Amino acid sequence: MEFFKKLFASKKKPELPSAQPFDESLSEIDLSEAEKANLAAREASQACLDRHWNAVGLSERDVLGYMISPSFMGGPDWPSTRQAYRIVRRGDSIILASEGLSDPFDDAEGLGNGFEMELFIETADIPEHARGALGDVAPLQQSWAFELLKHIAATVANAGGITGQLQKYGALSLELPGFSQSHYMSDQMPAHFVTEDDMVGVLLGAPDADFPSVLNDMPLSPVKLVSVVLMTAAELEYVRAGGQKAREDLIVRLQAAGVGHINTFNRTSVV
Repeated sequence: MEFFKKLFASKKKPELPSAQPFDESLSEIDLSEAEKANLAAREASQACLDRHWNAVGLSERDVLGYMISPSFMGGPDWPSTRQAYRIVRRGDSIILASEGLSDPFDDAEGLGNGFEMELFIETADIPEHARGALGDVAPLQQSWAFELLKHIAATVANAGGITGQLQKYGALSLELPGFSQSHYMSDQMPAHFVTEDDMVGVLLGAPDADFPSVLNDMPLSPVKLVSVVLMTAAELEYVRAGGQKAREDLIVRLQAAGVGHINTFNRTSVV
């Protein structure tokens, strides 16, 4: 968890990713046969994600990405050097999703679609100044949802993916310390989501989304779309005290309350 403290406290004004066209195809000139196969698998993976997210909502053409991969600057390694975030507009809600955790591994063959997962968070509770109009994704860099997703993606990449843990436990809970040191979350999130010891808690992988969350038609191996759902401070304390059984019960309660996977600030605790 010290990793999150370092991320939150690293810079007062963080270096933000830039909006980039989604088509990141590479030239096949001078590529080896293995590199061509990797490129083809990567493009097929991207096309599969395109189809899925466009069936869920309106997927923006541009992504939030980096001119220089963070992995070259001391950040955790993703399967490839591509680290990006997709924006999907869905009625009043916006989905922010990682893009690259399921890329085929660079310089490796036979290892499947990267970490075989992507993260996503859905919410309508993004400040107007950070929503951006259709075709303009850059303002979303300044949203609590993007900051949260970016830090969780870094943790997942640092762990080499979490699909094994999700398969074993069904869902995971994660605590993020140093909330008051965050750049946008501390200004935009209500106080009842923050514990007295300056933590924010999330569920990973549950409750279930209202759209398919496993992509079986990825070129190398199936990929799971892992939801990120905020817990209130009371819910986090409940999970802290009760462990896995409490986490499972909390998921059932969230589903019964109609909260599901969507992050809503004005909801009350279900415990």
